[in-house]
Amino acid sequence: MSTSSTPLTPALNEYITTAFSAEDDFLRSLNDEAVAEGIPPISIAPEQTAFLQVLLRAISATTVLEIGSLAGYSAIAMARVLPEDGNLYACEFEPIHAEFIRKKVDQAGLSKIISVVEGAALDTIPGILASSPELDVVFIDADKQNYPNYFELVFPHIRSGGLIIGDNALAWGQVHMPDPDSEADNVKALRAFNDLLQNHPDIQSTLVPLGDGMVVGIKR
Repeated sequence: MSTSSTPLTPALNEYITTAFSAEDDFLRSLNDEAVAEGIPPISIAPEQTAFLQVLLRAISATTVLEIGSLAGYSAIAMARVLPEDGNLYACEFEPIHAEFIRKKVDQAGLSKIISVVEGAALDTIPGILASSPELDVVFIDADKQNYPNYFELVFPHIRSGGLIIGDNALAWGQVHMPDPDSEADNVKALRAFNDLLQNHPDIQSTLVPLGDGMVVGIKR
């Protein structure tokens, strides 16, 4: 039977990661150092780095808000394609993680572009929006059950033609399951966020199955 889609096997995923990744030695060592310092190994996948960079370049992004920065891997990958006067706000709840990000941002020579904002994002984002009221891109990769709350807070500030992106859109392969095997509350929250972007009247969206999946919405 013919099919319109090619299943993504481990071999095909390895091909994509090898051929279409923006990960370099710096980002690879960043992840290794983060693990050594006790930061969970849950950053975006290497093949997602190039995808994010393509999206940012496609809309000529200058101002990016990242909600959930972990060790700074994705923030640094995105900041590399911003103009010299660009701004990326990296929101991170854990103080130890935030300090690690600051160190790596400085080593990457991106301290003029990346601002590390420490604390609960729902508390810190209003201050960011006060200084940068219009956003080109919002990338959400934080606590899953707050995805809709982050959306409500930032969406009015995303410019027309701007992007909102949510990671883990496939929910560890369980997004389609009515009764997930594990992380049930998080899976349901991610499915609800996917539905929100899919059905919002002011958004056109798609889901790209790279890494654990990214749902991408462009504001009409």
